[in-house]
Amino acid sequence: MSRRFIQQLSDREQVDEVFLVADKQLRTNRQGGLYLQMRLSDRTGSLTAMMWNANEKLYHAFENGDYLRVQGTAQVYNGALQMIVTRIDRTPASEVDEADFVTLDTAKVDQLATRVSELLRGMRNYPLRNLADCFLMDETFMARFTAAPAGIKNHHAYRGGLLDHVVSLMEVTAAVAPHYPEIDPDLLLMGAFLHDIGKIKELTYERDLAYSDEGQLIGHLVIGVSLLEDKIREAEKLSGEPFPEELRLRLQHMILSHHGEYEFGSPKLPMTLEAIALHFLDNLDSKMHSISGMMREDANDDSPWTPYQASLGRKLYKGRRGEDNGE
Repeated sequence: MSRRFIQQLSDREQVDEVFLVADKQLRTNRQGGLYLQMRLSDRTGSLTAMMWNANEKLYHAFENGDYLRVQGTAQVYNGALQMIVTRIDRTPASEVDEADFVTLDTAKVDQLATRVSELLRGMRNYPLRNLADCFLMDETFMARFTAAPAGIKNHHAYRGGLLDHVVSLMEVTAAVAPHYPEIDPDLLLMGAFLHDIGKIKELTYERDLAYSDEGQLIGHLVIGVSLLEDKIREAEKLSGEPFPEELRLRLQHMILSHHGEYEFGSPKLPMTLEAIALHFLDNLDSKMHSISGMMREDANDDSPWTPYQASLGRKLYKGRRGEDNGE
């Protein structure tokens, strides 16, 4: 019997499947009783699950990143699919088809990694192309870069999500840059590649997604600048020439300013054309991915609207089924 994936579940459906567990919490309800809350996921998405009448023993019976066979009932609450769990059993990884929990398969990852290489090696600026080669030839870096997520809960929050996001952003920058002749297209492209590289160390992603100690204490912007400096030194040794100081400053600035606002974590506001473009295009790509996901994963098929999305301050219009939109 084929498994039922999260995106296939419907309201009030009985569930008996294996999921990957993350973000487990032992909480107290209004009456003082304990319940278990956790995030369950497979390759199609994730949902919040609750198990009532829990205890410390149950909480310590498994770890984040374990596979659990879960029995319970799916239900729609405030427009979101969740699950009320009645039983959980830890499942050995040897008994699980890990392909059921991988959003991007190996072939897709290889395809995206090849595209990164093609775009970077197509740059005309020699110092930037030489710098890019130092990243591309570093097998340890590329292994982490192609495996890391772009986030924990927001956009591209899955293994390989960073690569997926970066390739999409690089394609967008390559398309937009020619429209603005004042922009240096190679610098913008390199900035798109570099902007989130610190996430390879900021996050942990063996199975469950979490922040590393380095990520929580330092953050991916500062980590990214440090990784850039290491590779600039390698590029200088490879070429036998000093890396242009102007390029170094502009690349550092793009990494540090790409969040765009102080309140979003950038220590500097974007102050060059390329940094400003990178901020807006990065925001566009991440928002489009997040918003399309909200629409796709909305469990209420009876309404053309999603529930109110607090992170956006609005509902989203999905459209009405079967109606002619003029195409």
